[in-house]
Amino acid sequence: MKELQTQFSGIGQVKGYYFNQITATPYGYIYIKTSLEGSKTFEVFKRLENDVYNCVSYPTDKAFGKWAWAVGTLERAEQVLFEIMLKQKTKIAITQS
Repeated sequence: MKELQTQFSGIGQVKGYYFNQITATPYGYIYIKTSLEGSKTFEVFKRLENDVYNCVSYPTDKAFGKWAWAVGTLERAEQVLFEIMLKQKTKIAITQS
């Protein structure tokens, strides 16, 4: 399974942004998104494995609000990632029951 890049420059809709992974867990990720002007936001998303391409998927714009979220602070990003982890662990526990 090919993992996500830890650093990359945006292309297409996100051209002009630089992405840097700051947290990776078995459940999800936090990336800091920096514009050319220096403004920063955080992208938090679930870990989704794409079996067709044998890789982990980075969210497109259509994923935001479903399995990816953009937030303004690292503290909020960490809270969202914690919520993702809790939901995933709950699903696993229910499935195993």
